[in-house]
Amino acid sequence: MRARIQERPTHPDVMKGVQLLFGQVYAGGVPRETLELVHQRVSQINGCSACHDAGAAAAAKAGVSAEKLLGVAAWYEDPRFDDAERAALALAEAATRLADRPGAVTDEIWAEAARHFGERQLESLVLLVAVTNLFNRINTTFRIPAGTSWD
Repeated sequence: MRARIQERPTHPDVMKGVQLLFGQVYAGGVPRETLELVHQRVSQINGCSACHDAGAAAAAKAGVSAEKLLGVAAWYEDPRFDDAERAALALAEAATRLADRPGAVTDEIWAEAARHFGERQLESLVLLVAVTNLFNRINTTFRIPAGTSWD
């Protein structure tokens, strides 16, 4: 696969705004490992190889084991995920797949997430899902390959 554009896919001013968003995500009190698992799952759903690749490196840096990272696609059957991670991943999947069914983020999914996370943490999780979906759409449209650096 060849990238459709050869320069940085987003303007530096856009990246400044995105960094502010990520700052809010990481300041929300959700464990870093959980955030990285959520990012990874959303990127898997959207088929974004660049985000999936970058997310795997970030997850490893955050302390997520290789076995757990490989299990993200089947988190609902993998005993390595705790209840809070499962709730975060269910919320992430529902919020990413909004077009799959009306009311994708059901009251049950929200209630389970709210059982494990406070309002500020829920805000962080939803913001992370939104930002990840944004980057997935940018990267897949421009065909940004895995291994691309955003430095």
